[in-house]
Amino acid sequence: MTTLRDDFFWGNSTSSMQTEGATNEGGKGPSVYDVRPATESASDWSVAIDEYHRYPEDIALMKDLGMNFYRFQISWSRVQPTGEGAFNEAGIAFYDRLINDLLAAGIQPMICLYHFDMPLALAQKYNGFLDRHVVDAFYVYAQEMLKRFGDRVRYWITFNEQNLYSLTDAFVIAGYLEGPRSLHDLYQIQHNVALAHALVANTVHADYPELQIGGMVAYQQVYPATANPQDVAAVRRFKEYVMDNLVDIFTTGQYSPEVVSFMQRNHLADILKPAELDIISQTRSDFLSFSYYSSAVMDSTKIPLGTVPNYYPQVGVGHSPYLPTNEWQWQVDPQGFNTVLHDLYNRGRVPVFPIENGIGLREHWDGKHMIQDDARILYMREHIQALKDAVAEGVDVLGYLGWGLIDIPSSQGNMDKRYGVVYVNRGNHDLKDLKRVPKKSYAWLKEAIQSNGAVL
Repeated sequence: MTTLRDDFFWGNSTSSMQTEGATNEGGKGPSVYDVRPATESASDWSVAIDEYHRYPEDIALMKDLGMNFYRFQISWSRVQPTGEGAFNEAGIAFYDRLINDLLAAGIQPMICLYHFDMPLALAQKYNGFLDRHVVDAFYVYAQEMLKRFGDRVRYWITFNEQNLYSLTDAFVIAGYLEGPRSLHDLYQIQHNVALAHALVANTVHADYPELQIGGMVAYQQVYPATANPQDVAAVRRFKEYVMDNLVDIFTTGQYSPEVVSFMQRNHLADILKPAELDIISQTRSDFLSFSYYSSAVMDSTKIPLGTVPNYYPQVGVGHSPYLPTNEWQWQVDPQGFNTVLHDLYNRGRVPVFPIENGIGLREHWDGKHMIQDDARILYMREHIQALKDAVAEGVDVLGYLGWGLIDIPSSQGNMDKRYGVVYVNRGNHDLKDLKRVPKKSYAWLKEAIQSNGAVL
């Protein structure tokens, strides 16, 4: 039987925009998400699950479940309302209380500094991470957070799912409000974000040697649609440009030679300034963290000739006939999870840490009976077993964080897509009472954690 390390981390990940609410309280400035209106299938962000007021209740659930680790995001605009200038002491005090209460409950905190919600003023002034000024502003913000919380928080990441800045998602999550969405803009954004990460990581290693900092990728297992060599080649190119290039930056400080060559051939070389490359070259990650939810296939016949690999998902992604699929077309693939654990560890040669893993399901609570989420139990059982298999096969895994402990609006604001082992009683437009209600999967996960993964 595979034995996980004695200090294995069991826990949960969240983002502030999806949990805190209280968008107009405590001196918080608006973020780019705060001003997005509700739609027919999505809520606004003003309440989320009201964790700003109810976090002690949620920490009690974490403690009861047996969690010993919690990754949360600091809302930049809560601690620095405009992203520049004075810091907001009331916002910093909120995170002080959260960190202290987590530690008192025996739960190790991890801070993520940025999870898509750029301070609105910064986005309006500079067009987000397209502009080098925002890199510098982020570095000032990060330094202040390290100074305030580095005495109690050992584990840090800079950007949630940083490789998304290599995809068209960058134009949504980087504070980019206007522009042609050109290839040059895309590559400038991804480079600026890599530079921002390097500045912070280098500072941690120089000034806070007792802390651990890692990079994070959204790592999806991608298969060729067929044995056609062109399908195989498309998968390789996509992974190199969108995932593995960043893994190399995190662990060696070097851009992929293939990506550099592409930039030189496509009039993007001006982005690679020697002084900035020197900063990036000094960075190293203490661990590689990643999210994993599902896998996909790549069909080269759907990709027009000359398409840039960063844009392959828009045209070439399909589904495997061998895997189950949820309502939102995410394919359940625990073997893919095992493969990703191996690929990241073999490439990076530093401990790996899956800090998001879960399945979205549509669920309804009738106010009386426990939600029977057997599909979630099966998903977690198979993925944790795949992790245990990877450990037995030589992969150094720090822990397993689910997404999530508790239902929150999805990244698109949809409360109907539920990931938690705890139900939150609200819909997209009806807030109800926000009551927390454990599902069947809660008891299952509690036993799995108490046995350190031995009982699945």
